[in-house]
Amino acid sequence: MPQCLSALYSMPRPRDSLSRGVNHFCERGGAPNKLSAWLHGDPRKVIHPTDSYGQFCGQKGTPNTKKSILFYFNILKCANPAVLINLQCPTTQMCVSKCPDRFATYTDMQLQYQITAAPWEYYRLFCKPGFNNPTKVLLRDEDCPSMIVPSRPFLQRCFPDFITLNGTLTVAKRTHFKDALDKARSVTELRDAANGITGLVDAKEVGMKIVEDYAASWNWILIGLVIALVVSLIFILLLRFTAGLLLWFTIIAVILVIAYGIWHCYLEFSLLRQQPGADVTIVDIGFQTDVTVYLHLSQTWLIFLIALCTIEASILIILIFLRKRVWIAIALLREGSKAVSYIMSTLFYPIITFLLLAICISYFSVTSVFLASSGDAIYKVMAAEPNCMYANKTCDPETFNKTNVSKTCPGAQCTFAFYGGETPYHRYLFILQLSNLLIFLWLVNFIIALGQCTLAGAFASYYWARRKPQDIPTCPLFSSFSRAIRYHTGSLAFGALILALVQMARVILEYLDSKLKGASNVAARFLLCCLKCCFWCLERFIKFMNRNAYIMIAIYGKCFCTSARDAFCLLMRNVVRVAVLDRVTDFLLFLGKVLIAGSVGVIAFFFFTHKIPIVQEDVPTLHYYWVPLLTVIFGSYLIAHGFFSVYAMCVDTLFLCFCEDLERNDGSPEKPFLMSAELHRMQHSPTN
Repeated sequence: MPQCLSALYSMPRPRDSLSRGVNHFCERGGAPNKLSAWLHGDPRKVIHPTDSYGQFCGQKGTPNTKKSILFYFNILKCANPAVLINLQCPTTQMCVSKCPDRFATYTDMQLQYQITAAPWEYYRLFCKPGFNNPTKVLLRDEDCPSMIVPSRPFLQRCFPDFITLNGTLTVAKRTHFKDALDKARSVTELRDAANGITGLVDAKEVGMKIVEDYAASWNWILIGLVIALVVSLIFILLLRFTAGLLLWFTIIAVILVIAYGIWHCYLEFSLLRQQPGADVTIVDIGFQTDVTVYLHLSQTWLIFLIALCTIEASILIILIFLRKRVWIAIALLREGSKAVSYIMSTLFYPIITFLLLAICISYFSVTSVFLASSGDAIYKVMAAEPNCMYANKTCDPETFNKTNVSKTCPGAQCTFAFYGGETPYHRYLFILQLSNLLIFLWLVNFIIALGQCTLAGAFASYYWARRKPQDIPTCPLFSSFSRAIRYHTGSLAFGALILALVQMARVILEYLDSKLKGASNVAARFLLCCLKCCFWCLERFIKFMNRNAYIMIAIYGKCFCTSARDAFCLLMRNVVRVAVLDRVTDFLLFLGKVLIAGSVGVIAFFFFTHKIPIVQEDVPTLHYYWVPLLTVIFGSYLIAHGFFSVYAMCVDTLFLCFCEDLERNDGSPEKPFLMSAELHRMQHSPTN
């Protein structure tokens, strides 16, 4: 059988019958979804806030071109930020060019207008366009706001300018002010009306500091990521010659690094336990934007200590009980490093996957925005009196003045409420969003499947070559990619669809869980928790089976169902090898990723905390040193994961080919093994 496999790569293969069905489904299901979104959608509804007349603030070519901020006539009527941002506040809203910067009332302005027109010239900036009668008596917030308060723009809306002075919430250094009826009001009323605004403002300040830190340290972050890339590449190349030494060095290094972390955490915990005030719990201080606050608590270091001890104990237990299997896994990794060294182009294939995923994510994001903005402007009656029978009823602003609503409910206005509609398209808009999410998950899984099948085909061509590297096909990666696109599109899409459906079910379960958090039905909560656990396990199993099915597809060119069945049966016949070697190799590769990310992270920590004297003067001044530090650590791990994912796919492919080789051949001259001499010795090992 293996003798025919090399010829199998050059044989014309029948086009997968699933491909036609999948493409037909995409054309009849996915394309109309996107087309309807682009026809009915308008991204301006998401980008720009909308005033009471349905006009966009800041839209070019309109009277609001230079008015990009939404102003609320009476913000005290707004219950919370969710009403302000997502729904609608029951007060007139108007686009303005700037937010008010002082306390003022319409009554005070009228008194000052008798002396000078300056107060009116400022106050009219926040009145309706065309209103020019400062002597008019206002009974309600119709033409002008009854009062204005110092505000600043946030999310393109005017929010009260809250500032905390000595623990007291103030607006423009004042804790009280008077409204249009000369009634004393407290700043806490503004806070209650816009509940959570202070948190949003703090988040904005933290966000600005984070942006400033990125702007000051982006070049050093880039250098750190380049170092991670070079170290990852060197690590992969060194595995070709010193796999055993390097992997044992990695294991020992990780153990020593964690041991140092345990000692450091215990030292900090011992010191803080003796200091007064350090025994405060994390729950007591709540969320703090300054993470250094947590480092002064003994409980923080106790949590770190327990976590590191657990990790260290787990690693040692694995090494003690699986030490013989580690040697076998190292031999498999060494063989994988040879394959990677012969097909170096595979190391850069993750770039193609990244670009395809970027296109997919962009496509999904744009479509989601169009779907979210595909409604029509809906106007509702905003009543000044709570007992108005027409309150919140749909209205038409063009014919509103001709109706008897204003007579029945004095002061009522027809104002913009939200975007929606009553057509069948708008009624099923939520279904369209779900289908868009399903197609997105499908495309993401298909791109990952394409990468796995491409890499598996390239590495399988290495294994089944009699003479290495002479019999390895020319451009194996490109040839494997071409075969996957030409012959296996349907199989890859079918496997991706199965996984996407399971992931979609998990998304729906998470949505239901968020809705039932406040429910008191214990049985429903327990059932939902069980379903979430079951679907998580199912997703993990399907990912594992799909990965091995794609390997079999790359080797034999069969359809997805046949390949999945063959892979499952082959793995079950070698269940001991799979259960141990697969997990051990994944564990060793994980330690390699941790070592690279941790090493680069340690260097970045000493650099950004000014602990390297040579480059101390070049270190930028930062608000939060953990911003570039975490970015470097996370980015380094992703880069290492990109390289090691290729390596892991190589090992899985070689392992499956190895099991297939053992079943198809017996080592005789008629049926010789195609495995390397080292793998041949490994299969005779008593531990295997």
